[in-house]
Amino acid sequence: QVQLVESGGGLVQPGGSLRLSCATSGSIFRMNVMGWYRQAPGKQRDLVATLSRGGSENYADSVKGRFTISRDGAKNTVYLQMNSLKPEDTAVYYCNTDPPRTTDWGQGTQVTVSS
Repeated sequence: QVQLVESGGGLVQPGGSLRLSCATSGSIFRMNVMGWYRQAPGKQRDLVATLSRGGSENYADSVKGRFTISRDGAKNTVYLQMNSLKPEDTAVYYCNTDPPRTTDWGQGTQVTVSS
């Protein structure tokens, strides 16, 4: 079990931006593909972005061009920059490895996009 601590969520108007942060351990950060997931009310948890150890980024079609995943190795932190937010982006956002470790899910951070 590792600690994954998400932060940075909040309420934002459509078209606005947020940056989410995920603090993790150095070993997890170095040895795994990291991902951001989200779960909207009544829906399953979906993978929205991944970042490999080599820096390769992948995005779900729904967020491509609007979200950017990045990392800071010195801080063992993964970020998700979210721009041009839409109401359908409203969800609890989680970080985890890809594939996820089921015991490592944190509480997530709530993102609400509403006017």
